Amino acid sequence: MESRFFRKKLKNGLRVVYEKRELPLVSLSITNPFGAVYENSKIKGIAHFIEHLVFTGTKTRTHEDISREIEKKGGILNAFTAQDVTSFWFKLPSEHVFAGLDIITDIMNNPIFEEKKFEKEKKVVIEEIKMYHDMPQKHVMDQIESNLYGKPFGEGIAGSVKTLNELKRDFVADYFKNVYTGENYIVTIVGDVDFDKVCEYLEKKFISKSRNLELPKIEKWNKNSVEKRAGIDQAHFVLAFHAPLFTDKEYYDLAVLDAYLARGMSSKLFLEIREKRGLAYTVRSSLATEKNYSYYSVYVGTTKKAVKEVHGLIVQGFKDVEKMNEKDLEEAKEMLIGLRKVSSEESSDVMNELMYHELIGKAEDYYDYENKVMNVKLEDVKRTATNAIKKYSTAAIVPK
Repeated sequence: MESRFFRKKLKNGLRVVYEKRELPLVSLSITNPFGAVYENSKIKGIAHFIEHLVFTGTKTRTHEDISREIEKKGGILNAFTAQDVTSFWFKLPSEHVFAGLDIITDIMNNPIFEEKKFEKEKKVVIEEIKMYHDMPQKHVMDQIESNLYGKPFGEGIAGSVKTLNELKRDFVADYFKNVYTGENYIVTIVGDVDFDKVCEYLEKKFISKSRNLELPKIEKWNKNSVEKRAGIDQAHFVLAFHAPLFTDKEYYDLAVLDAYLARGMSSKLFLEIREKRGLAYTVRSSLATEKNYSYYSVYVGTTKKAVKEVHGLIVQGFKDVEKMNEKDLEEAKEMLIGLRKVSSEESSDVMNELMYHELIGKAEDYYDYENKVMNVKLEDVKRTATNAIKKYSTAAIVPK
């Protein structure tokens, strides 16, 4: 069978991974392994701010040029900042792959950080910070990170109004030059392209140079917090604990546990908290994993009065995993494998999955997901559930 996966390490240090598809589309990302975890509290938000700033103009393109050149070809251009990475990506018809590459390499190599646009974009990000703070469902997730990890976690990837206001143009421009070098970039491609020509293009566009980037010590702990807030009617509660990485066998034990306990409307916690007791509208879980951190959380939107009861029901749900049987195990596995097949239809989702697997280990591990899920044993899931509630954190935002 013809290979559908390719990888290449370029002379300038870029790692390029490619999943070939027959559809005439391409999703492509260039990811810098630099994100919010590398910041100290004084410059919190600088990675995310840089992500915004590079779109404001380059030596040859205005902000309008950047967006228009992609959109007039029917494409999407976007970016995101996470704890361990900043990633820039596009999705386009395959015949326009080099038009997309021309834009994305330009914004990563040649941003000008023009003073007026620098100050304008600062205001934009500050409004974004305010927006997320005013969204309790979002803000409670920053709180839970604070209760699982020491700073810079929990301070918000976008930073604060104070830290953004104190950033100066020359400092940010110099900081960009230090942390944006092609040597460590990960390029992920899903679609139909000429792989060799793309690699040749990338080799010409990026210069390898060393960078001074030190990972701060990451401190783990378990804390609890309650924030009382005026002007809201719903309470927002999260229970979370530290979790394994993709590269750990225990990650898949936890994934199966999640499928059984908290994922979807047929899960045990959803049925118990919402359907049986009517205590919530939203009951959802999340397994947030990057290179330097990983945690699992269960979120419930409920009433202030019911927070204590919901907390107890979540803990009891983990205890009741002891009752899980082989049929439950097989259903949970089938759910995970089915969800993976469904999500694999979206090329940009696979693009990001391959990127994170390459960041943590190697991209090929993405394709071994089904085998790793199938190898999970019932006793592994039960042990994971028992250990989960030995050490955990909680965060709540409740009406004042």
